[in-house]
Amino acid sequence: MNTGNRGEGTQFEFSFHLPTLIEFGWGKAARLGERLLQLGVSRIFLVSDKGVESAGLLTGLAAALRSSGMEYDIYTDIEPDPGLETINRGAEVFRSRPYDCIVAVGGGSSIDTAKGIRVVAARGGSIREYAGVNRIPGGPGSIPLIAVPTTSGTGSEVTIFGVYSDWQNNVKVTVTSEYMAPTIALVDPELTARLPAKLTAASGIDALAHGIETFFSLRSSPASDALAMEAIAVVNANLRRAVEDGSDMEARIGMSHGSLLAGMAFNNGFLGLAHAIGSALSGHCHVPHGIAIGLLLPSIIEFNTPACPAKAAKIAELIGVLDDHIGQSAGAAVAKLVHGIGLPTRLREVGVDQEKLPAIAKDAFKSGMMQFNPRMPTEEEVLELLQRLF
Repeated sequence: MNTGNRGEGTQFEFSFHLPTLIEFGWGKAARLGERLLQLGVSRIFLVSDKGVESAGLLTGLAAALRSSGMEYDIYTDIEPDPGLETINRGAEVFRSRPYDCIVAVGGGSSIDTAKGIRVVAARGGSIREYAGVNRIPGGPGSIPLIAVPTTSGTGSEVTIFGVYSDWQNNVKVTVTSEYMAPTIALVDPELTARLPAKLTAASGIDALAHGIETFFSLRSSPASDALAMEAIAVVNANLRRAVEDGSDMEARIGMSHGSLLAGMAFNNGFLGLAHAIGSALSGHCHVPHGIAIGLLLPSIIEFNTPACPAKAAKIAELIGVLDDHIGQSAGAAVAKLVHGIGLPTRLREVGVDQEKLPAIAKDAFKSGMMQFNPRMPTEEEVLELLQRLF
């Protein structure tokens, strides 16, 4: 494999931007109506999904809206890894009535859907027109967006990204702009207490990957490094506990905190190879995002270690590994965690067709995240990695 070292020095000239106001704490969701009153809005477009609705997580939020005198409609016509047309359709519904605020309740799919709806409703066109970096002219208009996460993993409640599925071309489309960031993130760990173990595991390993990949990133800075390191430590300390006992309040708070820190970190430091390959894997084979990341992360840690031995050693320390073979040991420790929380460890286990691996390897290089990975692989090396995981 290519062992070229692109450097692991942290930049001491950097910018750090977090436009989202964060409200964190057990029971914070009950203050939703209060926050909306402060924004001066009155008619709410509440974006969620049917799973969140059927779990009863909207009941308390709806009561908070009613008690504050808010009118609202609940919109749940979305799917996991939302497609481009889902965003455009939601924007049409938003424009059909005089809504003046969007509230997103759910995981990354719900929050990313709301982000996209907000932009298209304000600026018109299709969400595809805004794909890329800083392509939203003039911002999202005056529509406030409140993000209320019900999972602990994506960090979407504080990020400047929206990721959407182009089902026709089997690729993920990313919109990157400061105008994608929610106005307020209302992070209430209590809303994650009923999250099933499998979703806790899949979203949690994504949060761990956010911390690790940001720490490795060529765009890392002292600020993003500090957040990423704390995120790695906090998620590692709480993920297994949250999966094994969803009622463990301390673990749930820890996972919400770790996920938030990781989102703040990669919002500025960006991600790398695991998410580049994961995007292509999900696009071609519809593998859920967290599952894809869990499959890839141990191998990516090993791959990046020759380029960033000091950072790999720190990651190993943060996840409790004390071994001379740092990269292999850190990767093995994460692989053990993935298996221990019940996630699949082989591509064949999630229905991936081996014949699609060359196309997945090729399309991984379409992701802008590839450029931030500290060690640039060849297409053959990505294919070799995928074949070993099959």
